[in-house]
Amino acid sequence: LSLAAILGDQLNYQIGRNFGRRLFKEESRFFKLSHLRVTEEFYAKHGSKTVLLARFVPIVRALAPFVAGMSAMPYRTFCAWSVSGAILWVGVCLFGGYFLGQTPFFKDHFEVALIVVVLFSIAPAIVEFVRHRGRKKQAKLAISETAASPSPNGE
Repeated sequence: LSLAAILGDQLNYQIGRNFGRRLFKEESRFFKLSHLRVTEEFYAKHGSKTVLLARFVPIVRALAPFVAGMSAMPYRTFCAWSVSGAILWVGVCLFGGYFLGQTPFFKDHFEVALIVVVLFSIAPAIVEFVRHRGRKKQAKLAISETAASPSPNGE
């Protein structure tokens, strides 16, 4: 299982590295070059932990290797964190499933446990989305307040 996860990440990284940057054009509605620059800065600062932690977040786990390749994250760094994340993820899932599956609560309430796991795994993405929207709203408010206030010389 770990090997399959590692190979999937490797392929996704290479696709992002070889083809991802071609998606970005300044006139594009969604794939602007400015977004690519922000992504490159983010991966330079947080890339290693992103590759590791993304393994535990549905949907993000499929995107992180592609984005790492696209943002020119060094391959050796990506490899080290991707392999570590794959081994950790498979271990946590296998052993966690085995041991939790032995408890009567999880046997009797599997669907509740599944919903809790899904909510727990997507919670960081939801929190970050809400925080980002709040910062964006505050920036717009600050700009509108600056534009509405009179200039210091009374004009």
